[in-house]
Amino acid sequence: MRQETIVRKLPAQKEGNLPEKKFRAGAVAATVWLNKTEKGDYHTISIERNYKDQQDKWQSTNSLRINDLPKANVVLQKAYEYIVLNEQNLFNGGNI
Repeated sequence: MRQETIVRKLPAQKEGNLPEKKFRAGAVAATVWLNKTEKGDYHTISIERNYKDQQDKWQSTNSLRINDLPKANVVLQKAYEYIVLNEQNLFNGGNI
């Protein structure tokens, strides 16, 4: 009898969509993703807030409360700086 192993890739593991860097301020985090395509590579940023639910289990959401906005601003700015400075570094051949 022949056995087969099925390997499933998680969304973050599929080719062309790799997490590159994560910035965190308290419960708010911004993740920089590297997306590889035939037309070229590009970056995207996702933002999330972590919290504990009523059963004391960690959950995440993309909805932010008003008090999360300053932290979101910080992590988004850091993600933007990371992308811009890395792209500038690539175009300068590693010299900033």
